[in-house]
Amino acid sequence: MRKFEDLKVFIVDDDPFCRMMYHQHLLNLGFKENSLFSSGPECISKLSEKPDIIFIDYDMKPFDGLETLQLIRQYDPNIYLLMLSAQKDIRVAINALKYGAFDYISKGKDDLNMITKAVNNIAVSRTKELYEVLV
Repeated sequence: MRKFEDLKVFIVDDDPFCRMMYHQHLLNLGFKENSLFSSGPECISKLSEKPDIIFIDYDMKPFDGLETLQLIRQYDPNIYLLMLSAQKDIRVAINALKYGAFDYISKGKDDLNMITKAVNNIAVSRTKELYEVLV
C-alpha cells in the first residue's frame, strides 16, 4: 500500500496566489507529489499521470470547475475530486457534490483547515475501501 504522503495531487486554480498557497499547505502536510495547473484543459491533458486527488477551483476559463470535474470523472471515476470556490451560491456546492466531488470547500472560510479535514477524510475512505477489498 502506498503511503498517504505519496499520493499524487493536482491543484487546478487560475489564481496563482491560491494555487501556491494550497501547494504550500499540502507540502506542509507531507504531500510531495503536487502538480499545479492554471486551467481545466491543462489538468485534463495530464490525467495520464494518474493523480489520486484533484483540487479544482470553480471559477475558471475556458471550462469552469464543474465542467472540469465532469470531464475528469468520465476519464477516471476513482479520482478524489475536491471543489474549491468563493461562490456564495449554494447551488454550486450542491452541483459539485451531485457531479461527483468528494467534498466542497469554501475559499476564504478557513479553507486550509477544511483542506486538511478533507484529506484526512480521504485517508479514512481509502483505508475503508482497502479493508473491504481484503475482507
